[in-house]
Amino acid sequence: MSQVEEIRMQVMWNRLISVVEEQAMTLLRTAFSTSVREAGDLSAGVFDPQGLMLAQAVTGTPGHVNTMAEAVLHFIAEIPREEMFPGDTYVTNDPWKGTGHLHDITMVSPSFMEGELIGFFACTAHVVDVGGRGFGADGKSVYEEGIQIPIMKFAERGEVNRTLLTLLRANVREPNQVIGDFYSLAACNDVGHRRLIEMLEEIGLTDLDSLGAFIFSRTRAAMMERIAALPKGTWSNEMLTDGYDDPIRLAAAVTIGEDGVLVDFDGCSAPSRWGINVPMIYTKAYASYAIKCVVAPDIPNNSASLAAIEVTSPENIVNAGRPAPVSLRHVIGHMVPDVVLGALAQALPGQILAEGAGALWNIHISARPVAGQEGRRAEVLMFNSGGMGARPGLDGLSATAFPSGVHTMPIEATEHTGPIVIWRKELRPDSGGDGAYRGGLGQIIEIAPLEGHEFEFSAMFDRVSTPARGRDGGTDGAPGKVGLDDGTVFRPKGWQFVPAGRRLILEAPGGGGFGDPADRTEAARADDLRKGYVSGEEE
Repeated sequence: MSQVEEIRMQVMWNRLISVVEEQAMTLLRTAFSTSVREAGDLSAGVFDPQGLMLAQAVTGTPGHVNTMAEAVLHFIAEIPREEMFPGDTYVTNDPWKGTGHLHDITMVSPSFMEGELIGFFACTAHVVDVGGRGFGADGKSVYEEGIQIPIMKFAERGEVNRTLLTLLRANVREPNQVIGDFYSLAACNDVGHRRLIEMLEEIGLTDLDSLGAFIFSRTRAAMMERIAALPKGTWSNEMLTDGYDDPIRLAAAVTIGEDGVLVDFDGCSAPSRWGINVPMIYTKAYASYAIKCVVAPDIPNNSASLAAIEVTSPENIVNAGRPAPVSLRHVIGHMVPDVVLGALAQALPGQILAEGAGALWNIHISARPVAGQEGRRAEVLMFNSGGMGARPGLDGLSATAFPSGVHTMPIEATEHTGPIVIWRKELRPDSGGDGAYRGGLGQIIEIAPLEGHEFEFSAMFDRVSTPARGRDGGTDGAPGKVGLDDGTVFRPKGWQFVPAGRRLILEAPGGGGFGDPADRTEAARADDLRKGYVSGEEE
């Protein structure tokens, strides 16, 4: 390939990324659920005719993007080529063939040009409700957790499946929001398809074959170059998380070889009887993300880069089979990167950040008027984040969603969705672990039902009894806390009740520190005190 042709291909690659970014922006701008519209809990991407991911939108989470990369292959296996038509859109929320739990809707649309299948567009978003017990850990099987949608057609030749919409309306608490998001997902793929056809017509191509070959060959070569520079061997790490009734043991062995990286999760706890289990597709997504953060953060994420990382596990909590309850698969799944990074820290000493809060401090609120009073009923989903671990040379980021990367949800948008008041949302002093570099701070969130209302909430919190560990001499971050303003202490997981007149107080955990605290500069400590990051009470 000539240098001019290489430049042309690189320009088209960048153009393809802009196509999927516009695809994702369509979903952000049209979504009904605040988790999508405000927090960016979504993914979007374009795939070749074989179902291999060519490009992903920058907007989105690793748990959605990397599971979507595998999910499209399940769609292709389920729907025969002769039953695919222009104007089709396919859908599922199957946890084992989609993104790990029922609340995520994955849609795939074939893209045709001049009657020929040239690829697929796919997208994923978290919807506010799927029926069942609601978004929580209390289910004993996936059958209790909501309506299951097998891989099927949402639309055929542009005609929407009205029977599916009727079933959805009868099974969810917020039908307008949920069905609105279904249409947003379909529109997202449609925009991607139209922009792709415009691009191909403009540059004179009739398919993605040559561009796909260029993308995959360059990506694979770059990944192999990075892996070749790493030390070779096997390193292991273990950590505990809170679990539901009992702590959960997570274990990972990372093997760096000549041709790739293997992550094996043998040694993790057995599947739980509660909804904190993780389907393998989600574990793969976050294990791959952890490796890529260290090995190749600047290399585009596609099927070729993901192919360099293999993830295996016997059946256990991070490889739970059907029909295990998996509603809160993110709580354990978001801990996977810290387990993997802890192993890599042995291979690359002094180069890996400390442990952080990991799992989002999501809260799902089911609000209602007090008996005998008028008022609103609503389902409210709010995303909150603890602190990241300190990094080599830098303090940890505060109230930042790592590894998921979702955005902070504005208080105003959250209050608009239901009868609640958020009285306080601020950084939590003294929550970051001490060290040469301080761990990121958690945050304090104070939520109350609107006057005349009460609410139940699904607690889906971790790092309450098992705080984020510091690295290389840094101290642990502060553990999280959850309770009422009257001193009542709540469990970190499960549905619980907040009566009228009381306030729920969440104190999200902080990240671990990095390096010996004695090495932190006096200027940094003075700055922490001036900004209120530390109270100075321990000095």
